[in-house]
Amino acid sequence: MSSNGGMMLTGNAAAAWGARVSDVDYIAAYPITPQTEIVELLSKWVSSGELKARFVEYESEHSMLAGAGGAALAGARAFTATSSQGLAFAFENLYAVSGWRAPMVMVNVSRGLGMPMTLQVDNTDVLSVKDTGWLQLHAETCQEILDFIILAYRLGEDRRVLLPVIVNMDGFFLSFTREPVYVPSVEEVREFLPPYEPPHGIAFSERELAYAPTIILGHSYTYFRYQMHLAALKAKEVFYEISRDFEKIFGRSYSPVEKFMLDDAEYAIVSMNSFTSIIKGAVKRLREEGLSVGVLKINMFRPFPVEEIAEALRGKKGVAVFELNLSTGGGGIIYPELLKALYHLDERPKVVLDFVGGLGGKELTYGEIRYMVRRVIDAYRGGEVSPHATLLFTEEDTRRMIADMELAGKSWGGF
Repeated sequence: MSSNGGMMLTGNAAAAWGARVSDVDYIAAYPITPQTEIVELLSKWVSSGELKARFVEYESEHSMLAGAGGAALAGARAFTATSSQGLAFAFENLYAVSGWRAPMVMVNVSRGLGMPMTLQVDNTDVLSVKDTGWLQLHAETCQEILDFIILAYRLGEDRRVLLPVIVNMDGFFLSFTREPVYVPSVEEVREFLPPYEPPHGIAFSERELAYAPTIILGHSYTYFRYQMHLAALKAKEVFYEISRDFEKIFGRSYSPVEKFMLDDAEYAIVSMNSFTSIIKGAVKRLREEGLSVGVLKINMFRPFPVEEIAEALRGKKGVAVFELNLSTGGGGIIYPELLKALYHLDERPKVVLDFVGGLGGKELTYGEIRYMVRRVIDAYRGGEVSPHATLLFTEEDTRRMIADMELAGKSWGGF
């Protein structure tokens, strides 16, 4: 199923290989930690002739994204990668590229947005762009990074979709972690992913160009925006179709959500990205303790898989939502999306609680995962139910934080 077999790759290297075997034509680059390894590898392969593509390093992420989107419009299969501050700097052009209906792939290596600065993971960066018109696939493993890039090109380039796609991985936890990855050959991928044929009519006559609108009024604007919305919703149906083709060729199957020990569980933990692996391990231990809990992992955040989530959580007593993000003053970003999916269910869970943890790469412990489950069980039995996110932050964490602040010579007035 894979000509190269298993290779020990970091998440960054898996992303670079994903672009390489997808036979990309144009790579727009600007380095930023922790994604730089991706574009370094691609640059090396282009320089050596191993990858026949145009590699362009830009002066900023803003220009980088404009260049990649323009290349996609011109008929090239375009790729780029960024992280955190870079994604924020490119924010304006996220709307432009999706509005152009330019199918391209961007890997985001999630990292906290400053200030204060951190180089470690926080998914707030990628979730802050959820409304820009880009589809989003979120990887738990290095294998998923590579596979999702291949799937993302097929998905975005489908004539029923024509939208750009973000493939997200967690900084450090995946970007610099080596795992076995099966890397297919370009020929194998071509069987699944045909060459890109842009559907855009770019050969306008002079008359058409002279009257091409740059600013449109409400009726037309509403039409175009709603067409994008319908295309994004259609992307979920298309994803199921292409996943079946992917499985036939590569033997691996994906869906918008994934269940782990969930069907017979009374309670569920909802999670996304690499920390799901930690939670799965904890759930096995919790089952041994007699706690009936399973995991629902979200692979696709845009479009949001409302029906799949509703079906998976139907009849559960309670749900804990683990958030590796924090919307200041709002709480977890996944939580309200989940409530929207569950609200109209007759058999919706009685309790849905929100928990924030792992920010800046802070360790997620078995005790914290157990605490989430116990809180949900207690709430189901009549205990406290809070509409606000609970921070997974222990007394020991507080002591370490104060010690760090004192070591840095800062005054600290409590927490």
